[in-house]
Formats: sequence, structure tokens, C-alpha cells
Amino acid sequence: MTDDLRHVPAEEFWGRFESMLGADGLLTYRYLGRKTAMLHGAEYDSMRIRSDMRTASGAIMAAPLAIASAEAGGFSDVHSVPAPVTAALHILDDGRGVDEIIIRRTPIHTGRTMGFSQSEIVDAANPSRVLAVSYGTGIKLGDTPPGFKPLEMTRELEDIPSLPPLHAVFGAIRRPDGLWMLPKMTPEIMSTSGSLHLGPTHVVFEAAATELAARHAGTDAIRVEDWHVMFVARGTDGPFTVDGEASTGSLGRIACRMSLRDAGRGNRIVASLVAVFRAGD
Repeated sequence: MTDDLRHVPAEEFWGRFESMLGADGLLTYRYLGRKTAMLHGAEYDSMRIRSDMRTASGAIMAAPLAIASAEAGGFSDVHSVPAPVTAALHILDDGRGVDEIIIRRTPIHTGRTMGFSQSEIVDAANPSRVLAVSYGTGIKLGDTPPGFKPLEMTRELEDIPSLPPLHAVFGAIRRPDGLWMLPKMTPEIMSTSGSLHLGPTHVVFEAAATELAARHAGTDAIRVEDWHVMFVARGTDGPFTVDGEASTGSLGRIACRMSLRDAGRGNRIVASLVAVFRAGD
């Protein structure tokens, strides 16, 4: 059975799609609890914020915000097999005290094969409180057949102190040599096109970049302000390793430049990150 929905017969497509995004499939959205109008028939796109989505200082992490907005140029899984090309966040508010976020999407332009999109991420209890602006580009890899039916709503996890860090849930580990790594490809981290999904990409990048920025700053009291990922090539084999470097300037910010590489395919770069942090809680 193929892991790339583009090669699935039309009559099997939506059954396979539901399986890939179901209880034993893609981890990203079901674990974080993202609900969308398009896929779930929800009133609006939203996600509850748990304690495992926050830094030690209480700020909402970048990866959950990027996953909640999931910019793909305006292409939807309902009508296409999409893939992100770029995804970026400008974080305006650390989100302390926010229990749920709403994603307000504003299309820029969606063409035949490439699209441009943007969103506002706001506090559900106070929509005038804008937490971040998200934007990105995406491509359409193929069309979907008719027959889509909304997926079941994601069951929300209870927010308890024993929840593990997000990177541990996605299998990311820090190797003895200091490199962060994702394991070989599994259905839980695989997209509908059979490649590494954006979710684990953001999560392992944040674990690696936060550690690097804290080491560079000499303190764990840091927060991310800007987040920009370029999805360079399909990650198909793994394990996937992260390397990078940090630099500072006169404005007191720390820029981390990271690469995610597919060790199973000649160590080629599959994604690149620039993240800007500021010291202070």
C-alpha cells in the first residue's frame, strides 16, 4: 500500500485519507487538538492551549502556533494534495493567560499550482488580542477525487502536569553528540504525500533552536519573536538531524539558522529555519 495519496485509486482515496489522519496515523493535528472548519466542519479554526505548548516562562511556543495556522498557500486537503513551501510567524504577544486560539485566515492569492496565504492568530476569549501574524506559500501536488466527508472532531487531551514535552511525543531526541534528531519515517510523522510532515519539522526545530539560543544567551529566559521555515525538499527516509548556528547583534536579539537533514538520503537538507529570540521573560 502506497504512503503517497497521489498514487491511490480514486475509490480508495478518502478511506485512505481518513486512515492516515486517524487515531493511528498523523500525530500533528490530533495530538495538538487543532479543529478546522474545512476538515472537521467546525464553526471556526481553533486550538486549545495546554501547558505542554508553553515555555518554562509561560509563553506559547512557536511550533504550536505554526501548526495551528499551517500555512499552505490556501490549498486545502479537501480539494488537493498540498505541500508547504514557506511558513513564517511574527509573534506579537506571548499568550500568557490564553486558553484557546482562533485562526482567522485571509487568502492572498491561490493560483493553479502555487498559493500565498496569511492568518491572524487571536485569543478566542478576546479576539481583539492578536498573538501572531502567520503567512506562507504552498504548492498543489495533485487534485483529490469527489466524496470528501468531514473527519471526526479531535478528542482533546486533559491538560495535566505529567504531559511529556512535545518533542518527546514526536520522537525527537538529543543525541550524545549534541545533535537533535527525529527517528526514521513512521505513519505518525508522515504527510499525505508520503513525506515528513510540517508538524514534527516545526517541533524538532524549536527544541534545537531554543537550546542553541539559550546556550548563546547564557540564560534559559528567552522567548521567540520571529519564526521562518523553508521546506526545501521531501523528507522520506530519516533519521532526520538538525544542525545550526547562532549569532547576535546590537539589538539584543539572537538569530538561529538551522537545517534539517535526511540522513537516509545522503544527508540532504529538507527544511531550513531562521528563528529570532530575545533574552528576558
